[in-house]
Amino acid sequence: MLSKVLIIDKRKELSVKYKKSLDDTEISSVIAKSLDEAIKDIQIIEPDLIIVSDSINEELTKFCERIRSLTYNTRPIIVALSKSADIHDRISVLDSGADDFLSEPVNIEEFKTRIKAHLRREIESNLDTKTLLPNKKYVEKSLKRILHYDYGRSVLIAGVENLENYKSVYSEIAGDKLVQAFVAIAKSALDSDDFLGQIDDTNFVIITNPYRAEKIAEFLVFAFDTVLPKFYTDKDAKRGYMLIKGDRQAGMRADFVSVQIGGILEGYNLISSVDALFERLYAIKKNAKIPSGSNYVIDRLKLTGESSFTDRVNNKIYIKEPDEALGLLLRTTLELQGYDVTENLDYDHVSQPPILILDSGDNLEELDLCKKIKNSRNFVNSKIIVTTTVHDKTAVLDSGADLYLPKPYELSDLIRWVEYFVKKI
Repeated sequence: MLSKVLIIDKRKELSVKYKKSLDDTEISSVIAKSLDEAIKDIQIIEPDLIIVSDSINEELTKFCERIRSLTYNTRPIIVALSKSADIHDRISVLDSGADDFLSEPVNIEEFKTRIKAHLRREIESNLDTKTLLPNKKYVEKSLKRILHYDYGRSVLIAGVENLENYKSVYSEIAGDKLVQAFVAIAKSALDSDDFLGQIDDTNFVIITNPYRAEKIAEFLVFAFDTVLPKFYTDKDAKRGYMLIKGDRQAGMRADFVSVQIGGILEGYNLISSVDALFERLYAIKKNAKIPSGSNYVIDRLKLTGESSFTDRVNNKIYIKEPDEALGLLLRTTLELQGYDVTENLDYDHVSQPPILILDSGDNLEELDLCKKIKNSRNFVNSKIIVTTTVHDKTAVLDSGADLYLPKPYELSDLIRWVEYFVKKI
């Protein structure tokens, strides 16, 4: 993890000496020689720790108070350096907002150890309790530095998909262990100067060198899919999916957990903010979805342009229902809910309806259509609901259906399942 330190000191030789003593694979420091330069750096890089000496053209106590007022959101550690050893000066500076006070000349080894101890506590206060990775707040701070300085770093976002379904079948504890396994795999792939942080329960950010980014993504996909079978029962592994039981004998086919990775190699000057970066990364990651297994997609911004990935709203629903009265009722109800209902399907079109409602037929003959749809690359993001009078849950789900819904069913149940899948897509 790379911590950022800002050194505010007018003295050329001493500031460079402090910087050289700190800079390594875990710490990067920046020197500001004036008040205006320091304030600009504080706002842009949001340092984890600020070292300020009394060589600046402002009283140390007032400057510490000013830093605190500028950084009340990020709350960096402030270490004051002074030629004074007077106890009253120490107390005054600490009361004004400093976290530590060192009298110069300082022992350089003690200086380095103190700074690292402060940074260690700062990092520990920003760790997720389950994975012990830097949390979203720290991730956002790290990404902000990438956007402003573009240090030749690449950003990957890795999502552990279908984890919620896995937890509903195997328990919260089993889900946590699966995530911890992914984190262990990710850590094994990274170098000491790489960064791994956590956005939420299922999404992680990796900051690394552009030459290694794609190799890391490739390794994560391979390694995760290799260890994944150990997290399933033999029955589920043989069947090829998880089975989640619903109301009124409904059964939902849940895909196995997978890792989807989206990455940007370079070109951050095209992205205006951390929120915009997250939006682009999530859009790229969504394009990594395949029918089964893990996958990754890397976007080279300088080659593809700013709008290479877009996320458009698709509210279409395809219905195949032989009962005309029921079909009309379904169409009318779904249209009242704001959906665009269609009964025509173009298999070659890239943008397909996200939800398909199919009747299986009297002898399950329409399940061949379900298999055809599920095996098509253009339907990879679509969810299939199969309604049937033939109560063979296994046959329906094995054909690729995401939900088995036996007839007769309550229309409200169908609408609830549609809304459930729409939220998941």
